[in-house]
This record gives sequence, structure tokens and C-alpha cells, in this order.
Amino acid sequence: MLKFFKRTLLVLLVIIIAGNLFILLTGRQYLYKGIWNTYLKGRSGPSALEYGIFANRRVDNGKPQPWPVGKDYNTKEIPAATLKEITELKTGAFLVISNDSLRYEKYWGEFSDRSYSNSFSMAKTVVSILVGCAIADGHIKSIDQPVHDFLPEYKNGELAKVTIKHLVIMSSAIAFNEDYVNPLAYPAESYYGSNLCDLTMAYQSVRGDPGVLFDYQSGNTQLLGFVLKKATGKTVADYASEKLWIPMGAEKPAFWSLDHENGDEKAFCCLNSNARDFARIGKLYLDSGRWSFPGDPVAKQLVPEDYVLRSVLPTGTCRADKSPCVDYGYSWWMIPEYKGHFIFYARGILGQYIFVIPGMKMVIVRLGEGRLPNGIHGFPEDIPYYLDAALAMYGEGSHGFSRINAD
Repeated sequence: MLKFFKRTLLVLLVIIIAGNLFILLTGRQYLYKGIWNTYLKGRSGPSALEYGIFANRRVDNGKPQPWPVGKDYNTKEIPAATLKEITELKTGAFLVISNDSLRYEKYWGEFSDRSYSNSFSMAKTVVSILVGCAIADGHIKSIDQPVHDFLPEYKNGELAKVTIKHLVIMSSAIAFNEDYVNPLAYPAESYYGSNLCDLTMAYQSVRGDPGVLFDYQSGNTQLLGFVLKKATGKTVADYASEKLWIPMGAEKPAFWSLDHENGDEKAFCCLNSNARDFARIGKLYLDSGRWSFPGDPVAKQLVPEDYVLRSVLPTGTCRADKSPCVDYGYSWWMIPEYKGHFIFYARGILGQYIFVIPGMKMVIVRLGEGRLPNGIHGFPEDIPYYLDAALAMYGEGSHGFSRINAD
């Protein structure tokens, strides 16, 4: 028994030494941070509540503009048919806005109306919105402007064909490695690493023509973050504060995680906020880029209407099997038809969602720590739980099937 223990201890020691040598010789010190904050904390991946392990830049809010509260606020309950699944998936927040009023909100565990949750890839949608704002401000000529106008690293060869639109619609053809299991791939290193610029700019090869194939890559949105910084002369967080958080009357400041102190925002993820303020993103696009609450004398156009409308339309790309990509627009996901409704939404890897149902004038936010894989319909299998719950609770007065169009 003692001999077996010694042999096991020796094997573990060799593995630890070999692992450390690999990390040090390859310059992948970010793996230490990743291992410490996952496996050594009993998880195999990130947590939605760990923004404090990173440096962050504040997204300032202005004068808070609380949501109008419906007369029936929290008088209904999540149907039993979906409550079990919703709680088993470690839901932390579930909120429903209907007809511009807060109708329902519930929190579990460490989540509250004041807690900060990572948006994960919902941040990609916010970055797309900021691109629309930058176009309106004249910082970017058009969505078809070449990326190399801002990032000269992309002025040669096939990379010179890549436009801002290609990044927004995930069709740049840049060969990022979007492997969420491999700790050596782009998602892990960009999340736990400390130099997003060098990491992202290192990807200089393409696999096809830009604008043809939908290929979801976090590096595309990170490049958009660099474009926004160069175009506006402001950090992504500061621009988000100016164009969104202040004019939308966010109740709390947000925090955008950085690669290092005073560094670059992780544009592809990591905007940390709460359910009530995330819901404002949904309302903004529900109202075609205009912002107002009941009683406001004039609605403010924060994002160009034509940009908003085209954001939730198919872009003409196709998937690897050559089928048309009909469920992704300008960094918004879409469900063309769900129980008679057109739905568009932002989503993150742990089940962060902002759903917009235009025909019901409804916005739904779900935050949490668990999500199911994509099903046969192309969207995560847990999505119907949240949609069905909200529709069952506040689906009265349906406006019928409705989808936004740009005609």
C-alpha cells in the first residue's frame, strides 16, 4: 500500500512539474489563473459572478431612471411546468418587462437586483449596438468600411477584404480557434490572459472569402472593440457609458472586465451588470433604437433606426452545410417563429439571455450559471422554459405575429 502511494505521489509530482514547464516555456501563464479559478474551486469553467478576479473599467451611469412598475407586479408565479427546469439550471435572475413596465422579477442564490453578473457573449450584442452609434456619430463611415482603415495589421492579402460588417455578422473568415473545451484555444486565453491585442492580432490567416460563411468567433468582436477604440478615441466602456448607460437611465454603473489594469475591454464578453439594466438593451431595440419611458416628452434616438432594423434580419451568409443562416443578424440571435412569434435575443454561454418579443411588447431577461446545448431547432434547449413561462404569465393582449423588417 505504501509503495502504491509513493508511486502515485511520484506520478503526480512529474505531472505537476511537466505542466509547469509547459506553461513557462510556452508563455501561457494565463493557465495558472484559469486553473485557480475553475478546477481548484470545484468548477470546470468560469462563473457568472467572478468579475472581481479581473481588472475592470467602470461604465458610468447618470441619473437613474427606474422601471415603471406594473400594477400586477409579482402577483403571478412561474408556472410549475417550467419552474423545476428553470431552478435546476441554476437560474439566478428572471425578469419580465411587458408594455414598458416591470411585471415580474425573481432572484435566487447570490443574485439580486443589485448584484453584478457577467454578460458573457451578450456583450457581443452591446458592441454591435456601439458600432451603430459610431456610424451615427460619423466615427465610422459605414458598416462596410474596411477594418484596415482602423487596424493597419489587416491591410494585406485576403485580410484587406474584411469589413466591419463581416466582424459584426461573424463572417470575417479569420481563422480564430473558437474551441470552448481546449484551454489553449482563443476563448480561454482571451478570457484569462493579459494581452488581448497581441493575442488577437496574431490570427492573420483566413479560411475562405469574407462575407460568405457564418462562423461564430469571439475574436471578431474583440477586433470590433479595437476598431471602436481607434474610431472614437474612447475606451469601449466610456463609449458605452456615453451612448447607452447614461441616456438609458441605468440604475447602476456597469463594469467591463479588462485584460489587465488600465488595459483593453474584453469586448467579446464580460460586461457586468444586473437584470434590470440588461433589460434596457432589449427595450431599446424593441423601440427601434429610441429611448423613452412613460412621461418622457420626446423619445431619444440612441441608435439609428435603419441599423436596428437590419440588426435582426438574416444577413445572407450560410452555414458550413450551405444552408442559409437565418438566425443571426448584427450580433443578435433570432428565432424566426416560436408559437406564432418572431423573437430576437442576446445570449451568453452560461444562459445569459435578453429576449425581445416585438409582437407582445415584451422583454425577458434570464441570468444564471447553467445552459443546455443547442437542440434540433438550432437554439439552446433551455430557451423554451423562459419563453413559455413569460408568455403564460403575461401573454395577455397578444398583438399577433410580428417581426421587425427594414422594408
